[in-house]
Amino acid sequence: MKTATQKDHRLLASLAYRVKNIWIRRFILVLIPCSIFLIPAFSADNVKDLQNKQKKLQEEIEQTNKMLKQTKRDENATINKLQLLGQNIKTQKQLIRTLDNEIVALNREMNRLHTKRDSLQVLLDGYKADYARMVRASHYAQMQQSPLLFLLSSDSFQQLARRVRYLQEFARFRQEQVRRIENTQSEIDLQNELLQANKSDKQTALSTRKREQENLKRDEKKQKNMLNQLKSKEKDLTKQIQQKQKKVNELNKKIDDIIRKQAEKASKTSLTKEQQLIAGGFEANKGRLPWPVEKGMISGHFGKQQHPVYAHVIMDNKGIYLQTVAGTTARAVYKGEVTTCFMVANTYAVIIQHGNFRTVYSNLSKLNVKQGDKVDTKQTIGTIYTDAEQDQKTELYFQIYKDKDILNPELWIAR
Repeated sequence: MKTATQKDHRLLASLAYRVKNIWIRRFILVLIPCSIFLIPAFSADNVKDLQNKQKKLQEEIEQTNKMLKQTKRDENATINKLQLLGQNIKTQKQLIRTLDNEIVALNREMNRLHTKRDSLQVLLDGYKADYARMVRASHYAQMQQSPLLFLLSSDSFQQLARRVRYLQEFARFRQEQVRRIENTQSEIDLQNELLQANKSDKQTALSTRKREQENLKRDEKKQKNMLNQLKSKEKDLTKQIQQKQKKVNELNKKIDDIIRKQAEKASKTSLTKEQQLIAGGFEANKGRLPWPVEKGMISGHFGKQQHPVYAHVIMDNKGIYLQTVAGTTARAVYKGEVTTCFMVANTYAVIIQHGNFRTVYSNLSKLNVKQGDKVDTKQTIGTIYTDAEQDQKTELYFQIYKDKDILNPELWIAR
């Protein structure tokens, strides 16, 4: 009786030892991958963010190239071509920096995946070794005595219960060990797949970077040649710039007069509840308003700006210029009411009221709205004018006012 009981204790102690090893390995399996994920944190997310930024920059370069193709098809340098080329160069440099960061992030991610895979392999080898020992122990026990005889040879009911529990626990842990082996192998296979995908992404990033470096070198050479051509025409072009600035000043004066009269009239009465809600919504969306064009680039910034070719020429912009491809339409940046539509030279301008805010859209060739119309956010206002005399330039002049004060639109539209 005593010998049998001691034998059962040894069997249970052996089982407990194996269970202890299994739980230790389970803890390691959880701990090691968690620590790997923290170094560096969110590496996979960083790669995805950089790839999204890369895609956006490539779309911007494609858009600028479309605008370049729409310029006069000759080799003569123009200020428009130079500005477009300068924008391309700026975007290409941003793209190359983004690709450099992506390659670094991919290297970090691959190192992390390698470390995790190797750690999982160590665990898998341990699980397999444990399982092999359990099988050998089970086989040896069966050679000594079958499970049925082992149960039937019990000296008491309590001993029989212990032996039944031992056999059940042993069988359950064998099954659990098989499941762990299969799960760990699946996880290793997944890490291998992710590693392969990262290797492919890295190769793509390296190829793209090489191509963009070549494009940048080519465009910088073009830019240098254009600058030399334009500087030789400084007298004539400076005269053209002054004439254009004169027209812009006339437009700004007319807009200022209209806005001032509307603001003075509005100051004599209170805003309606609807207008207050619209004004509050407009102000709450500062920095998040949609662009007044679906796609384009800022070709002229707000305030005093140095000319891209002639450093002594200073331009004072009361709004921003958004250049895009021919045929593009302008759209409302927020819901409101059209208060004024007027013509300056051969183009139209539209003013939309948003409570005590107003947005102005100038240089339109065709209108889709009229005075008194209620418009929604992103609703088409008109088609932007394409100037054949300015190298097929398609450019919207956009302004924002609060009461009578002019604001910087770049602080209001989404970045």
